[in-house]
Amino acid sequence: MNAKPAIIHSSAAASSERDRLAAAVVSYGDAVGPFDALMRGYMMRTFAPWFADGACLQVGCAHGDQTSLLLERYDDLTVLEPDPTFIGHTRERLGDRAVFVEALLEDYETDRRFDTIVLSHVLEHVTDPVAALRRLGELLASDGRLYVVVPNAEAPSRRIAVKMGLFSHLEGLSAADEAAGHRRVYRLDTLQRDVAAAGLGAEHSGGILYKPLANFQFDALIGGPLISHDFMEACYALGQERPSECASIFVVAKAAT
Repeated sequence: MNAKPAIIHSSAAASSERDRLAAAVVSYGDAVGPFDALMRGYMMRTFAPWFADGACLQVGCAHGDQTSLLLERYDDLTVLEPDPTFIGHTRERLGDRAVFVEALLEDYETDRRFDTIVLSHVLEHVTDPVAALRRLGELLASDGRLYVVVPNAEAPSRRIAVKMGLFSHLEGLSAADEAAGHRRVYRLDTLQRDVAAAGLGAEHSGGILYKPLANFQFDALIGGPLISHDFMEACYALGQERPSECASIFVVAKAAT
């Protein structure tokens, strides 16, 4: 594998976007929280029935938790990440087992086509989500699948936050959302709308993990007597029945034929 990430230089507009993302990275800290780490595993479990062999592209690696799980499944993994801090965190954990490309999706040009593309908790950050999805569709192999995951506006924890007055409506952005660089919050129908507008065909959709508490509340309680492994497993099972009340929602899409 490459010793250093390939760096693709960006336009002036894209450079401004990279600066915006670099500021947002500060809100993530030096490590992922317990809840987010568990969510990565639940995402992999959810998608396992549809994963296919071949080349995999991960768009956005953060601290590398999901990257490490993808490396358990894929020998041929390319990681596209615009922030050098996140690339550094991930390479420190995983070495050169993946090919790292430091670039925004908008600037990424390659002749390769991928059998699997994972876009997890990235679409809410981008300037133009439909254009981003359309570009990813162009990077898919003929039978490849794109896995799009975003936070869910309709999670019970978010409904409680609205009742508490923390923001005015379900699709409003909290201070934490804005600090993390989020531009929007999705419902399952609006996610499906953007996937369709990008010319992609949705094969599957649903939710991952019923979410009665906010992330910071889960982080404080996971591992103690109140949030056990069995409790989390029950939330995962319930989320399969009630996708609109999950922490994350997803669409598995293929390029339109």
